[in-house]
Amino acid sequence: MLKVRNIIICLVVALVCIGAAPILADSHDPLTIYSGRNESLLGPILAQFTEDTGIEVEILYGGTSAVANQILTEGANSPADVFIAQDGGALGALAAANMLHKLPDATIGRVANAAFVSPDGVWVGLSGRARVFVYSPESLEEYGLDLPDSILDLTGEQWSGLVGWAPTNASFVANVTAMRVLMGEDETAQWLADMIANGVNAYPKNTPIVQATIDGEVVGGLVNHYYLFRFLAEDPDITATLHFFPGGDLGSLINVAGAAILNTTDQPYEALALVDYLLSDTAQEYFAQSTYEYPLVDSVAPSVSLPALADIETPEIDLSDLTDLQGTLEMIENSGALD
Repeated sequence: MLKVRNIIICLVVALVCIGAAPILADSHDPLTIYSGRNESLLGPILAQFTEDTGIEVEILYGGTSAVANQILTEGANSPADVFIAQDGGALGALAAANMLHKLPDATIGRVANAAFVSPDGVWVGLSGRARVFVYSPESLEEYGLDLPDSILDLTGEQWSGLVGWAPTNASFVANVTAMRVLMGEDETAQWLADMIANGVNAYPKNTPIVQATIDGEVVGGLVNHYYLFRFLAEDPDITATLHFFPGGDLGSLINVAGAAILNTTDQPYEALALVDYLLSDTAQEYFAQSTYEYPLVDSVAPSVSLPALADIETPEIDLSDLTDLQGTLEMIENSGALD
């Protein structure tokens, strides 16, 4: 019976990927998902997964780092079948602890860019988020500024008091973690100190940075690319735009939300059905349209006007190495950025 069910699940995934919506009778316990992505984003597509496959799910939501730490604490007793993370670093931490199940080549192969999958084949990216400098062309002209070539240029006197950041935002923390990996501890700590000395404006999250840019409170700020498109959906006349730092600069990091199957799962086939579903055109289009993130499969295009992922000059880094988020949080706190 198990072999027959496995075949059925594989057929379900194949049919979903081509747009069909079969129903799979569920005779097992619900699939347990630990999610570092919030319910408002992930809930609808997981409900669609259940509707299309018949596989019931139970979901624990929380911050990515907290959820990853819970899995590490639970160890072999974790009830989790699938972990969905907000960033590659949390997935890398579980991979380093040998808690993830190797994924089939066919699953990994759905994502063409090797930078967005585990080098060991134990996790796969689901959607991409580019770090950018959102700015107002009018404010840039008013202050007689040129666009910065590097995130490091924002410590220059000409940018004094004109830049926004969100020092507690998870994507910012991941970006600073990448700086630690590539530049080293001392240079990263110095950059934080120089930004603070230069009067950087702190905001609780990315959305207020975009609003401050639109309002002329700052010339621009460090955010994820998709926040601007949320504003444009409400008001297409907004003139703020995005700058992608060139030359493989640290400010052009692309991080991913991703998924992995836990070694603790007792439902590996159902777990794989979910991961494959999240890489299907149905789910990829959902991510592109609901959050304006980059889909990671070639058959689905972004829902808004963006440079192709392959055209963004990103820093060379293994996203699995961005594991020490706690160390970055401590560095940011020690810098005085949260005062």
